[in-house]
Formats: sequence, C-alpha cells, structure tokens
Amino acid sequence: MVAAEHIPGMGAPRMVDSNGIRMGVWEAGDGPAVVCCHGFPELAYSWRLQLPALAAAGYRAIAPDQRGYGVSDRPEAIDSYDIHHLTDDLAGMLDALGLDRAVFLGHDWGGGVVWSMAQLHPDRVAGVIALNTPFTPRAPADPIEVMRHKFGEDFYMVTFQQPGVADAVFAEHVDRVFPMFFARRGALETTADDGSRAKLDMLSALRAFDPATAPPAILDDEALQHYTETFRRTGFTGGINWYRNISRNWATTADIPERVDAPALMISAADDAVLPPALADGMERFVPDLEKQVIADCGHWTQQERPEETNRLIIDWLQRRHPA
Repeated sequence: MVAAEHIPGMGAPRMVDSNGIRMGVWEAGDGPAVVCCHGFPELAYSWRLQLPALAAAGYRAIAPDQRGYGVSDRPEAIDSYDIHHLTDDLAGMLDALGLDRAVFLGHDWGGGVVWSMAQLHPDRVAGVIALNTPFTPRAPADPIEVMRHKFGEDFYMVTFQQPGVADAVFAEHVDRVFPMFFARRGALETTADDGSRAKLDMLSALRAFDPATAPPAILDDEALQHYTETFRRTGFTGGINWYRNISRNWATTADIPERVDAPALMISAADDAVLPPALADGMERFVPDLEKQVIADCGHWTQQERPEETNRLIIDWLQRRHPA
C-alpha cells in the first residue's frame, strides 16, 4: 500500500497553513476554482473521480482533507470542530492558494459546510453545488434534542455525542467500517418501525456486520483499503467531533439569515436512505437561484457510485453558470 500522503491518480498533497492548522490539499487543472468538500467518514480521496474530470473541463479542482481527517491536523478540543472553524478553514485555504472566490462543492457533511460557507463567508463563494445534503432552515430547537426525542438514544447522531464511545467502536471494527458504509443497499439502509429510513443505530450495525454475507461494496478493494488504512492511522474522533458540535452550531448561528444568495445546484440520489431527495423540497424559499437534479438508481455515496453522471451534471452547471 502506498503511503497515505500519496493518493493513486492524485499524487501528493500541498500542505497549507489555514486558520491555525495545517491542511493537506490536492489540486488538478487551471481555471475557475472548484473546492470539493468531503463528508463522513471520507477524505479528499472521495473526489478522485471528479478532480481529473473538472480539470479536463477547464477548472482548477481543489480537494482538502478537512479538519480532523487524513493528513490534515486533528486538534484535541471538541469545540475546535464547530461550523465557524470549518468554514474559516476553507476561507484561509483560499487565502493560502491565492484565491478570492471559488465554487464550493460538498457531499454529506461537506454539503452542510458549503451551505454554511455561503452564509458565513458569502464574499468567498461564487456558487454552491451540494450532493445529497439540502439547505435546511434553522431548527426550532436544539437539533440533537429533536433527534433524541424523535429517534431515541441509539440514533447515530445522538450516540455520537458521547465522547470516546463511537470513536472506540469504530476503531475496534475499522476493517468493517468501509465495507459496511459503502455496501450498496447495505446495513445502513434500514427501515424503522415508524416507516422512517433514517433511524440508524450505526454502532449496533457495525458490531453485527458480517462482510461474508454483506451486499457488494460500490468501491473496489484498492479504495476500501485506502480508507481503512488511513482511518486506522488517524482514528475517527476528528470526524465524529463535527457531530459533537451540532448543538453548538445551532446556538452560535441564531442571527445568520436563513438564505443563500449564491447560485446553487442541488444533486440528490434517488436511493439515498439518509438524505432522500424529498428533503430538498421547498429549498427554493431559502435558495432563490437554485437548480435541482436527481440521479436514479444511486445511493448515498453519489460521486463515487455514479461518477460519470455526477460529473456530467456538475460540469454542465458550471459551464452555464461559471464558464471556464
């Protein structure tokens, strides 16, 4: 296995100083900048199929390992992972790369960060492309308490609030994590008693997961090995700490307008059990300049499961809204 710092097809990262941390950043191409922000538990590597396509279309594609992940720094303090730190990291990264603005492309948690980037740093955002993660208005109460009441203590976002608990389970079963997460229609795509497909007891699923009987993963062995070996080295605490700031984020963003004025593209996946397309209904009230697309026969890991269609939708929108 190659060193974690060198990614097949992507090369070695450029290390930059931003917002008090060191970040590993992979780049491809020249032209208008497109910053690709990964989710949990992912890496800049999750964009390996987008960087060359964006570069070929005339764009400067940029994918960082974000705070807590991969080769980037992993501060110990939990509150170092709130939304202000995460977006300030990206603004500082632009400064380090000599860029005023960029289109921000995000998947899963990265999608939440790029929507927040458009609210907290609107002058740095030329556009937003979100995969799977819709823009959502401010919750009427602490979101973790809402989820605890609706889904119970075993719901993964609630369980993640306990320092060290999920971290230890993920570390103990690191060889199972990525075959389970990236299994098509796998253990995470469960249905609750109330009919909701988002009531996920992730830790129990991980303990019970049997790779021998699991559906095939959408990734090849090389990709699964890269994720596994990287997270075996880094642990999962940095990424889980993003979840531990959900309540803090809610409390510290009360005065931010519930609106994104940047042009935006929302790409949903028809079979995403965690973030189904219906969650994007009504987004136009908060994101007036919005286009929406749905990729059929695709689960949560959109850009890795359906890279060609995802790239086509992204590049088509970019060429119309931000020509290279």
